[in-house]
Order: sequence, then C-alpha cells, then structure tokens
Amino acid sequence: MGLVIICGGFFGDEGKGKIAGYLALRDKPEIAVRTGSVNAGHTAVYNNKRFKFRLLPVAALNNYSRLLLPAGCLIRLDVLFKELELTNSKDRLGIDRQAGVIESRHVEMEKRDAIMKGIGSTMQGVGAAMADRVMRRLRIARDVSELKPFITDVAIEVNEALNKGLNVMIEGTQGLFLSLYHGTYPFVTSRDTSASAILSEVGIGPKKVDEIILVLKSYVTRVGSGPLPDELSEEEANRRGLVEIATVTGRRRRIALFNIELAKRAVIINSATQVAITKLDILFREAAGKKHWSDLPLEARKWIEDLEDELGVPITLIGTGEDVYDTIDLRHDKLGP
Repeated sequence: MGLVIICGGFFGDEGKGKIAGYLALRDKPEIAVRTGSVNAGHTAVYNNKRFKFRLLPVAALNNYSRLLLPAGCLIRLDVLFKELELTNSKDRLGIDRQAGVIESRHVEMEKRDAIMKGIGSTMQGVGAAMADRVMRRLRIARDVSELKPFITDVAIEVNEALNKGLNVMIEGTQGLFLSLYHGTYPFVTSRDTSASAILSEVGIGPKKVDEIILVLKSYVTRVGSGPLPDELSEEEANRRGLVEIATVTGRRRRIALFNIELAKRAVIINSATQVAITKLDILFREAAGKKHWSDLPLEARKWIEDLEDELGVPITLIGTGEDVYDTIDLRHDKLGP
C-alpha cells in the first residue's frame, strides 16, 4: 500500500467515505489521516450501521489504525468528541499541535455574512476560521486544554512511519471543483482540495506518494450554489432515481450526468494513478451488490471499460452498493479489465 491519497474528482459527495472505509478494512493501514474540516461528511455503511464522519478518518471503524488530524485541518470540539465516543477510538487519536480550532463565534460570523449565504456555505464556521488563520489570530490545538492528551507532531509521525515501510492512507475531503484555486470560484470551499494540497496539510513531500486514488461517482452531484454542467431538473432526477441528501447540511443535492471533461481535468490536476467509481448500481441496477467483475452486467462492464480508455488511468475500485464491502476490487480480481 505505501502512501495512498484518496481525493474527490467532482464537487464532493463522490463516495470517498465508502472507498476509505473499504481500504481501511481491507488493507488495514497502520496510519490513517483525515484532512479538511467539519463542512465535509464522509459516510460509511458497515455491519448494517451508517457512520457519518466529519473529522475522524473513516479508518476509525477498523480498531487498528492510528488516527491522525494534521496541521492543516480545522477541529470543532463538539464534533470531535462525539465521533470519538461513537467509535471508542480516543486511545488511537493524534492531533497536530498546529491544527486549527473552530469556535462558536466562527459559526455566528458565517450566519451573519451575506456573501457566505450567497455562495451556499454550509455555515459550519470553517470559512471564518480559515480567515482567522490567515490573519494569524486563530487558536490552535496546542493552546486548547481539552486537546492536550492527543497532541503530536503529525508531519514527523507520518514521515517516520513511511521511512519504516509502514502503510499510510490520507483521506482528503470535498472535490477538486470546490477547490479555492481550481474550482468554480467564488462558489468554492475555503481551501485547496487537490492531492497536492492534501499532502501540504499533512506535511509530506510528493516523492513519498505511492498511489493517488481519484474517486468519481457514476453521476455528478453538487450542494449549494454555483455552476453544474448539464444539470438535471428535479423532476428528471427523480425519474432516474438520482436523489441524494447531503451528510452535513441535510440539503438535497443537485444532479447531473457523468461529465467526462471534468473527470479528465481531475485526473490531470491530481496526478491520479487509480480511479474509483462509486454508485455503479444506481446507473446499472443489475450491478447492485456485485463483488466480482465477471458478475457485472455487460453494459456496466462496457461503461467502465470505455471510461477507463478515455481517462487513461486504471479503474481499480467499483462501488456497487452502500456497504463498504459492496465493492469490486480490480487490484485483486484477475478477471477485471
């Protein structure tokens, strides 16, 4: 496994939580890192339970991995301690001493800001906290008494683990086209969401990377304002069974069909070495729950093969249902394309 980065290729909600959950349980990395903040939720269904993570890495499910929150992330104490209690993972958590801390005043600032409302902010305080960080007035983890038991140097810990040959998985958040720099500005999030930025948040150089897994859904969704190419009407989305509710905001997601040009751009900017496709079962109902390439309907296989040819990157993981194990792993399935 080495160092693996998981990143999103559209507007978030691609299914990174499912892919991270599968890899955490299947490959059991010694260390799992989660970048970003509470404005992005990662959902994993495991043992008939639905887990919604906003801060912890999804690897909290495996009772094995060391869980790290790096210097570039922003922490909200209420969310953190709720997730720690849910997963009983306090003894595995490390928080970088320079990680930022969101306070209640940041949430209130966003609720009063007309610009934040106009761009469709999740109102979780992330943008306001990032602004405070740039102005050098944000509280950081080393100054918060409740976080002192978890304080570590994440950059050193991860780099030393890699030097020892241990496996590390970094779980990025949101998607490329919500990037502050590469997205549909100003309808974007408050950070860069590319693979390069994910590395920077943790404190790892690019030479250490072994694999970059770009997660793409079989269709495109977006929450909030901003352009969405070839957006379907709500009526058409309903007719096709493409209805989703956002993990953090509870808002209905806007829907479009798969966009090959966005996908190609995401491959280029993230230097993707592998692609994961999720929710193939929504596009091809007969694919639901399949775990082997040979069990997929022919039209689904052709769709994957054609897409792989266009992207020029191997499609290695295919989600066929909600459960983390409803996954076809073409890294190991010798009958794959």
